Amino acid sequence: MFLLKLRTILLSKYLYILLLVITLLITIIRINLPKNSLYNEQATSFTGTLIKYVIAEDKLTLTLKNKEKIQATYYFKTLKEKEYFQTNFNLGDKVNIKGEFTHPKENTTKYLFNYQKYLYNKNIFYLVSVKSYQKISSSKNIIYYLKNKINKRLSINPYLYTFIIGDKNYLSSDIISSYQEIGISHLFAISGMHISLLSSIILKILQKLKLSENKRYTMTSLCLLLYLLLTDISPSILRGVIFFILFSLNKIYYFYIKPLNIYLLTFIIVILINPFYIFDIGFQYSFLISFYLLYLSNLLNSNKKIISLLKVSLISFIVSIPLSIYNFFQINVLSIIYNLFYVPYISIIIFPLSLLTFIFPFINPLYKLSLNLLEQTALFLSKFSLGKFYFYRFPFYIYIIYLLLIFSSFYLLKKKRNYYSFIILFIILSFHLFYPHLNKGISIDIIDVGQGDSLLIYSNKEAILIDTGGKKEFSSKLGNNKKKNASLSTTTIIPHLKSLGIKKLDYLILTHGDYDHLGEATKLVLKFPIKNVIFNRGEYNDLELTLKKVLQKKKIPYYKNIEEINFSFATLLFLNTNIYANENDNSNVIYFNYQKYQFLFMGDAGSAKEQDILEKYTLKNIDFFKVGHHGSTTSSSYNFINIINPKYSFISVGEDNKYGHPAPKVLKTLATSKIYRTDLNGTIEIKIKNNRYKIISYFP
Repeated sequence: MFLLKLRTILLSKYLYILLLVITLLITIIRINLPKNSLYNEQATSFTGTLIKYVIAEDKLTLTLKNKEKIQATYYFKTLKEKEYFQTNFNLGDKVNIKGEFTHPKENTTKYLFNYQKYLYNKNIFYLVSVKSYQKISSSKNIIYYLKNKINKRLSINPYLYTFIIGDKNYLSSDIISSYQEIGISHLFAISGMHISLLSSIILKILQKLKLSENKRYTMTSLCLLLYLLLTDISPSILRGVIFFILFSLNKIYYFYIKPLNIYLLTFIIVILINPFYIFDIGFQYSFLISFYLLYLSNLLNSNKKIISLLKVSLISFIVSIPLSIYNFFQINVLSIIYNLFYVPYISIIIFPLSLLTFIFPFINPLYKLSLNLLEQTALFLSKFSLGKFYFYRFPFYIYIIYLLLIFSSFYLLKKKRNYYSFIILFIILSFHLFYPHLNKGISIDIIDVGQGDSLLIYSNKEAILIDTGGKKEFSSKLGNNKKKNASLSTTTIIPHLKSLGIKKLDYLILTHGDYDHLGEATKLVLKFPIKNVIFNRGEYNDLELTLKKVLQKKKIPYYKNIEEINFSFATLLFLNTNIYANENDNSNVIYFNYQKYQFLFMGDAGSAKEQDILEKYTLKNIDFFKVGHHGSTTSSSYNFINIINPKYSFISVGEDNKYGHPAPKVLKTLATSKIYRTDLNGTIEIKIKNNRYKIISYFP
């Protein structure tokens, strides 16, 4: 009788929509409730359970959990110390760390990755720079015992972490970037397909053992729950496991709930468990695409598999448009074609091989071979600009409108009414795509690239980047291997360009050949369309010669000893004087005026060149002045600053840099102007329109 009443309730047409609305309202309230740490920056010690660790060269990253989680970093001093940790420390161990507590940093350039928010959503409030660590006790927990066994198996190939436990942190940033570029990154989130395959294997084995249907589904559900615990309750895996359990209950007890309603109920349960899962990009892709494939299942049927797969690819692409534009500022329409290969390749070959390699490690060479094809094709295809469209980043509510419009489009399509909503969607996307061309005026962004320079000038027609910044690789303490920093071109410059809807650079101007000014130039040239490159005066150094070879290979024109470049908004004048014996004084110094405002960008030019500029050119009352050499005492002489009399001074400088930039003496010299610094203000935007300007600093 109870089951009959429950079945009646569960078959209610509006129950799931009502539950969904209530859950979303509760979620909005929960994610806006403040969360506070139990620690503060004065803390020096933390004892907790080791729940995750990653070793890369001499860097150890630990995640410890007590009443809250802490993420810590330690650098091994010797190879013996590294080997000792690998031998004696395991997940579940109770560990004490001592070190300096700091808050995770927010993004210092608008719309880019916010590391602080990312960790906050995982309930991590502090980072610890570890000075010493000590194992207090070992764990006897069976779950941690199994996790350690699993971790040992996963360590033979980084892709096993991705396809077995849904962790992409072990893949290289360049590879992940290539998957994003060609529009297949959603395939690397554990989805219902993966759970379905895993559960099918378990059900098949239990069926061979001649167990009843109820027992088969019950035992499979228990196995999946254990799998969930062993993967630290990954949001995508949680969704798949809960869906299977609800599907099993529906099948066993004959509730006759539609698969789509089961899926909505799954989403409700997952978000009630942890509302912050809603911010997980993999979960967003996985949920939305799976939802629409279930919703439109009657439209996917076809006698021809290629047609059916094309429909799945097209629907997945349309559904993912708002997510791709919001998170990555781009879409790749060719992903519709790419997915015709990658969806079956990953689902039929890569994922099954992942399971087999995990069980039988000796087939890892075959697994590597299949992954090599995946990586090489993705890297190759990501180099082509054909099919890629970059979109200006609008406020969040615009993407909610996109989601509603996509739902209404598919709703009308399913009811066989009309295609008008798709036409409206196409028109809005076209407007969004060409929006940057509608902007009047110009903008100048002094981009925060740490200890270096990078400055962007863009209008509705043209974009010019002056310098790229650059972080040098450094040798590992445990050997001669070079450790690679995260590429500024990948993490900062290119995403910033895309977020502004900039599709190409008309000019890349390099003030001079120092690494902190052109260190990212080669990577940028390889990854982003650039029409022309300008070098400074003087001889080419080794860095510039390396870049020249790349430019010649890509057939990109390059020039030096330039006097001026004409743009629609202004003429950029290169204040050339002599050819000097040092690279800094050979910097391209650039001057231009726009409407009634004067701009002067100094590169790393020193006081000798400043004096020569004063003798050759008349410069007074500069409105916007990019300070030379990051505020070093070798530049910004009192006489020079007194004559040019800047209204605003901008210093591109790294936080707590080892050079002591900017020097107190220079700050005192510039005191008559309003000073902005990237280490204190983040990326700084100067916007000029209709003879009026606005300066926006993006505080770290």
